[in-house]
Amino acid sequence: MRSFDFIIVGSGSAGSVVAERLSASGRHSVLVLEAGGSDRRFFVTMPLGYGKTFYDKSVNWMYRAEPDPGLDGNADYWPRGKVLGGSSSINAMVYVRGAPEDFDEWRDRGNPGWGYADVLPVFRSLEDHDGPAQSLGKGGPLHVSDCSKLFHPLANQLIKAAQEAGLAYNPDFNGARQEGVGPFQLTTKGGRRMSAARAFLRPAMKRPNVTVITQAMVTRILFEGNRASGVEFIRNGESETVMAGREIILCGGTINTPQLLELSGIGDATRLRDLGVAVVHDNAQVGENLQDHLGINYTYRANVPSLNQMLRPWWGKTLAGMEYLLLRSGPLSISMNQGGGFFRSDPSRKRANMQLYFQAFSTLVPKNGERPILTPDPWPGFSIGLSNCRPTSTGSIHIRSSNPLEPPRIVPNAFSTNHDVAEMLDAVKFLRKIAATPTMSKLIVEELLPGAACRRDDELITDFRRRSGTVYHPVSTCRMGPDPAQSVVDPRLRVHGVEGLRIIDCSVFPNIISGNTNAAAMMVGAKGAELVLEDSDKY
Repeated sequence: MRSFDFIIVGSGSAGSVVAERLSASGRHSVLVLEAGGSDRRFFVTMPLGYGKTFYDKSVNWMYRAEPDPGLDGNADYWPRGKVLGGSSSINAMVYVRGAPEDFDEWRDRGNPGWGYADVLPVFRSLEDHDGPAQSLGKGGPLHVSDCSKLFHPLANQLIKAAQEAGLAYNPDFNGARQEGVGPFQLTTKGGRRMSAARAFLRPAMKRPNVTVITQAMVTRILFEGNRASGVEFIRNGESETVMAGREIILCGGTINTPQLLELSGIGDATRLRDLGVAVVHDNAQVGENLQDHLGINYTYRANVPSLNQMLRPWWGKTLAGMEYLLLRSGPLSISMNQGGGFFRSDPSRKRANMQLYFQAFSTLVPKNGERPILTPDPWPGFSIGLSNCRPTSTGSIHIRSSNPLEPPRIVPNAFSTNHDVAEMLDAVKFLRKIAATPTMSKLIVEELLPGAACRRDDELITDFRRRSGTVYHPVSTCRMGPDPAQSVVDPRLRVHGVEGLRIIDCSVFPNIISGNTNAAAMMVGAKGAELVLEDSDKY
C-alpha cells in the first residue's frame, strides 16, 4: 500500500498552491488526488472559452441547487471545476483580493494571523502583475494582467457613465480603497488563462516528490482511532487506498469538502446516523453557514456596435479566432467582464456592499440554457451586472445518502433576510441611474431586461428574485474559528476534534469577502501551507 507524507484532496485554486508550497523543499512526498482530468484543453486555456466549459461535464461538476423560495422557486445552476486547477480553470478570471476590512473581520472573530496586515504579504508573494498598479506583487508564480487596452470601446463608456452616476474612478481594486469604478485585473498571461494549475501545480508536477493522480474520486477518509490515516478513492471503477504519514489536507472546496467530511463520519451525529454513516466526530457545523454572492444583469439594446457584432456572425468568429490563434489577442484573450467596480447601495453605509460588472455584449437566454458567450444576440447590446458583496442569508450543503457518487444537497436560502432584499432593491435602482447618465442614455435604444414596465418596488423585487442567481462564490461551509461548537477548523485550519486532518480552501472562510473569491482561495492555500510546514516540525 502506497504512503505519502501529505495527501491533498483536490487540485483547485487552493490545492494547487498547497501542492507547490509543500513540495518546494523536496523534503516531503506529496500526493494530489483530483476527481477530474487534465486542464490541457483548448477551451480551458483560451480565456473566453469558459463559455464552452460552463456546461461541459468533462471539466465541470454541473451541480444544481435545491428549488429556492428566495429565487422564485428556481433550482439554481452551480458550475464547479472538475479538472486540474478546479474552478480557476473555468472561471471568469477576475482578480480581486477582497476588501482589507474583510480579513480584519476574520481576525476579530478569533482567528489570529488572518488580518489584512497578515495576509497582504501572502497575496503579494503569489502575484506577478504586469500593469501600473503598485499594490500587487511582482515576480510571483501567478501572472495578473492589465487588459484594459483590449477592452471594447463600449466598456470604457460604461466606466465613464458610472463616474457620471457618482462613483470615483479606481484603477486598482486591490489597493487601499476598493470602492469606485474602473478596469478589472485578470489572471491571464500571453493571452492564455493563468489558472492555479498553470501557475502552481504544473511547475510542482516536475518535481520527483510530487505525484498527481487524475480521475480519482475520493470516497472516504480513513481513521486510526482519532487520527486521519489515509483515504479511499475510486479510479477506473476500482477502489484504491493510500496512506498519509503526516497529514491529509482537504482542498475540495465549499461543496466537496463538507461532503467528504460527512461521508467519512465528521458532521452532525444525528444526520449521519440517519444516513447509515458511522460517526467519527460529532460537529453540527459541517456543511452549515453557506454564503454566496447573488447577481443579476440589466440588459440594453444599443445604437452602437458591441461585441455582439464581432462574435455573432461566422466571419466575426473567424476574425476573432485568427487574431487569437496568431497573436493571442483580441476578445477571446480576456474575460467577458470588461471593467466594473464597487459601490454602496445606500450612501449611509460605511463601506461598499455591491459589485458591478460591465459586459459589452448581451445574451438574452434562459439561465439554465446553453451559455452563448461565443454566440451573443444578433443586435447591438450590452449588460450591466451587479452582485451583493456582504449578504446575510446563509444556507447549507449536506450529503443526501452514504453514496459518495450522489451529489450533495445544496440549499442556498437566497434573499432569506430583509437586509439582502432591501440592499438589492437599492442596487438595481442604481443600475438605472447609470443607464440614465448622459453617456449611457445616448447609447441606449431600450432596456430589454427587466424592461421599462418594471418600475414599482414590488415589481423590481419580483424580477430580481426570478432572475438572480449565484455568481459562483460559495464559501464558509467548514468555517474557521476558535470555538469547536461554532466552527469546523481552528485558526491553523486543523479540523476540530480529530488529528492529522486539515482543510485549506474557500470552505474555511469565517465569512464571505467583498468580491471574487479566487484570489483569496489561493492566498488561503499559501498561508495554509505555511501553517502545515510550521507544524510539520513537531512530527
